[in-house]
Amino acid sequence: MDTNNLMNLIYLGVLLAAVGGWMLIEHRQRMGQVLRIAVAWGLIFLGIAAGYGLWTDLRQDILPRQMVTDGGTLQVPRAADGHYYLTVQVNGQPVRFMADTGASNVVLSQQDARSLGIDPDSLAYMGRAMTANGPVQTARIRLPQVALGPFTDRDVPAFVTSGEMDISLLGMDYLGQFRIAIEQGRMTLTR
Repeated sequence: MDTNNLMNLIYLGVLLAAVGGWMLIEHRQRMGQVLRIAVAWGLIFLGIAAGYGLWTDLRQDILPRQMVTDGGTLQVPRAADGHYYLTVQVNGQPVRFMADTGASNVVLSQQDARSLGIDPDSLAYMGRAMTANGPVQTARIRLPQVALGPFTDRDVPAFVTSGEMDISLLGMDYLGQFRIAIEQGRMTLTR
């Protein structure tokens, strides 16, 4: 236990002694009622503490998040749908991507392109890509800065698709810069 935790514990002990002493002196004629109220509040407090502890444990399973380890690697937990989702900073704006090892390129949805200040209607859709939903037209763009955890890249090629997409895709032209390991429901990216 470090000094800060010890001081907090001492403070809480003194506070509890002061409140408890006041309760004993003030309500000495009705001690049974005071004890029942104290037990009720103690159980309420324990219930809240247990609920918070349970939420802290379950939060990682319900809302999995990527994290950077001490070694500078990025770990991404598998989501409930079996995919791996990463939050990438594109020009300083957070964009949620699905890691797609079956996709060749970085592909932005039209909605994400708009959020980055790119007008999808003004792009020249001169490329063509085959997707699970059939062929779509694509427009080539460049992303000035892409940051994934501790890794930052500049002038990253990407595409905006003319088709509807629910989420942007992080394809192999970007993911290929990493060593990718998938074990026990966790994807680890290392450079």
